[in-house]
Amino acid sequence: MNMLVVGPHPDDQELGMGGTIAKLVDAGHHVTLLDLTDGEPTPHGSPAIRAEESAAAASILGVERIMLGREHGFVNREVVHSVACRHAVAGVIRTREIDWIFCPDPVDAHPDHRAATRIVEDARFDSKLTKTDIPGTPRHPSRIIYYFCTHLKTIPDPSFLVDTTGFHDRKRDAVLAYASQFKAHEGNRRIVDWLDAQATFLGSRIGVKTAEAFRVIEPLGLSSLDGMI
Repeated sequence: MNMLVVGPHPDDQELGMGGTIAKLVDAGHHVTLLDLTDGEPTPHGSPAIRAEESAAAASILGVERIMLGREHGFVNREVVHSVACRHAVAGVIRTREIDWIFCPDPVDAHPDHRAATRIVEDARFDSKLTKTDIPGTPRHPSRIIYYFCTHLKTIPDPSFLVDTTGFHDRKRDAVLAYASQFKAHEGNRRIVDWLDAQATFLGSRIGVKTAEAFRVIEPLGLSSLDGMI
C-alpha cells in the first residue's frame, strides 16, 4: 500500500512515528513523508541545513520525502487552513495514489500542528472530488490515522499501540540526523531521552520492548484477531 505521513515541519514524522515508519517500509509498503514547511527559522538551522538533515533522516528510514513549502502557501509558524493549502495536499494524495494517511493528533499546543491536521482532513475529502483542477485522479484514502507529536505536556491517550521492537533504534538515528535541532540546540537534547522513555513505557503496556501510540476516529476493521497482542 501507499502510505502518506504528513508533518508540519521536517522531524515531526520521525519524532511521532519513526519506528512505525521503519516497520511499514520493512513490510514492503511505500511510505512518502510530506513536509508542509521547511521548518525554518530555528536557532541553529537554515533551509539548506534542514534539507540536508531531512534527506539523511529519510535515507535512514528508507522512505521518499517531498515538501510543499512556501510555493504552496505553507510557511513555518504561519500555517493556516485555506482552500489552496487543502488542494495542494489533495494533489499529493491523488498523484501518489495514497491509500492511508497519517497526520498529527489535533490536540496540540502548536498552531502549525493544529492547522496542518485540519488541512489534511479536508484534503482527504477534496481528493475525491470530480470536475476540479486538483491534479491527479479522484481518490479517497480509506484510513486517516493520528500520530502523537504534541507540544503539550501530556501522556498520549491512544486508540492502539504499534510494537516497534527492533525499529526504535532506527527511529532514534533518524531523529538524531537533525543535528541542528537535537544536538546543537542544548534545550532539545533531552527530547531524545524522553522518546526512549516513552517508547519503553508504551511498550510495557502491551508486553513488548518499545511501542508507538496512534489514535483514530473511524473504527478499524480486523480480518482476524491473530495480529493482536
